[in-house]
Amino acid sequence: MTARRPPSLPLHLSTPVARHVFGGRAIVDRLGRDDLPGGRIAEAWEVSDVDGTASVVVDGPLAGRPLRELVATWPEELLGPGCDDAVFPFLTKLIDAAGTLPVHLHADDETARRLEGTPTGKTEAWHVLDAAPGATALCGTQPGVDADRLREALLAGDFDDVLRRLPVRAGETIYVPGGTLHSFGPDTLVHEIEQTSDVVQHAMPWHMEDGSPVPPGEQRANIEALLAEWDPAPRPEFRPGLAIDVDDGVSRVVLTAGPYFALDRWRVARRAAIDVASATVLTNVGAPVRLRVGDHVEGLGRGRSVLLPAALGSVTVEGPADVLAGYRPDLERDVSAPLRAAGYGADAVARLGAGDR
Repeated sequence: MTARRPPSLPLHLSTPVARHVFGGRAIVDRLGRDDLPGGRIAEAWEVSDVDGTASVVVDGPLAGRPLRELVATWPEELLGPGCDDAVFPFLTKLIDAAGTLPVHLHADDETARRLEGTPTGKTEAWHVLDAAPGATALCGTQPGVDADRLREALLAGDFDDVLRRLPVRAGETIYVPGGTLHSFGPDTLVHEIEQTSDVVQHAMPWHMEDGSPVPPGEQRANIEALLAEWDPAPRPEFRPGLAIDVDDGVSRVVLTAGPYFALDRWRVARRAAIDVASATVLTNVGAPVRLRVGDHVEGLGRGRSVLLPAALGSVTVEGPADVLAGYRPDLERDVSAPLRAAGYGADAVARLGAGDR
């Protein structure tokens, strides 16, 4: 018999993987995610509702049910009061840039609807888990670059002539609006949170799936499609986040926050209750921890993620713990008010998201 009771415990989901040419083994070797297949892994899609790469519940009474079905059946219990989304609203990934990602962009909402025929574009944020000394990223276009100059540089592969190169350090986060040209790597391990979308345009003479060459005419067409979706305005920066001392031995760092998603990093010496006002993806980037919901207790291993339905209300993390919590926020309730109470001004809060341009 198909289970009809709404989700009342943490949900463990399948993890689709992408084996793009820039990937390696860091998600397994550095982060400890030991259940992934062998070979090159560029991306582990921790919680995904993207068509064709969607997560499925892997255990418990809802085992075998796609995430999309849970959203349709229990929208408020899963996502939060008043929610009626057609799909789970954000996507979380672990990305191993053992090599360098292609220079690419994702359309913003309006452009995606107009040119891609999709309901949303893809704004994203990267939280750097590990990076080699001297690691850099490309993000945003230099001031004064117009479409003609950008086209010429992309065709020639002269990316530093037109794009901003930024230093990358572990523990920092950057909010990347849709329409922003970007790339990172090599030797960089990232947790990414983004809108649920897979729209992309890239500028490279090779395919990211296997490194095979892109014919010159196809590359030129790709660059024209990219230019039609390019936004020259965003020039975001990596930020360390804003820390809130929640309790003795409990710190919450708000890493990024905007209308589509927010991401916090919790460091817990012994025990902390984390509010779950909306669907939250908890990713363990430290040692194994225990999660407690009422009388239910379960472990969360290294590099593993779990989806916490809004109906849980809260979860207690028993540490020592170092976990990331991704969610779609009520910006005033979940982000602005607690940061004001901790002494941060409006400008600092705005720089966590789209205000950092």
